[in-house]
Amino acid sequence: MSDAQEPLRLSKRMAELGLCSRREADEYIERGWVKVDGIVIDVLGSRVLPTQRIELDQRAAVAQTQRVTILLNKPIGFVSGQAEQGHRPADLLIRPENRYVGDRSGIEFSRRHLNGLAPAGRLDIDSTGMLVLTQDGRVAKALIGDETKIEKEYLVRVEGQLSEADLKLLNHGLSLEGQALKPAKVSWQNENQLRFVLREGKKRQIRRMCELVGLKVIGLKRIRIGRIPLSDLPMGQWRYLGPHEKF
Repeated sequence: MSDAQEPLRLSKRMAELGLCSRREADEYIERGWVKVDGIVIDVLGSRVLPTQRIELDQRAAVAQTQRVTILLNKPIGFVSGQAEQGHRPADLLIRPENRYVGDRSGIEFSRRHLNGLAPAGRLDIDSTGMLVLTQDGRVAKALIGDETKIEKEYLVRVEGQLSEADLKLLNHGLSLEGQALKPAKVSWQNENQLRFVLREGKKRQIRRMCELVGLKVIGLKRIRIGRIPLSDLPMGQWRYLGPHEKF
């Protein structure tokens, strides 16, 4: 049997097709909300061929529309994910009193929006700017999946001298942990600040890239993800991603 005809776990195939995350797929399968070639499949671990047709019940579509995505302007001193070494997780800031008054999403805050809310990408404790937290596996996959092509833009204050040759290396030619980095877009924003646009997000990637060319990062702020800019969202405040906004 060729690779194209090799059976796959149903949940994995659903994630590959962008229908939902694997975790969500398992939930929908257990609830009987998934059909394969018109037949309801409700057994976890079921396998399908790539050629088979997968459909989601309307109830799954409704559940997905109720999942929210939140944009936070993360301050220094908060970690993106779970609390570690005594540091506070960024999701502690998702409270009604910290909601941006300019939020135009029309979404009414509910405590259930905090359930299963997870960061879609990292922003280290010493960095500020846009952090995305979402309940929607499709959003997470789009932003941090292996095949993501969504740009992330940063303003990076640096100390040190940077030659033209090293600037070219920042754009393309550096490796981390023996793995070549994808091409980036790096240019001077002003005399002490660089603008980075990346399509990947390895741990502390920008800081490590700068170290490789003799620069020290003294400030890092993420100002855009895909088509969504940080804009005038104040530090420490958050807003919902609107129904018509797409990364």
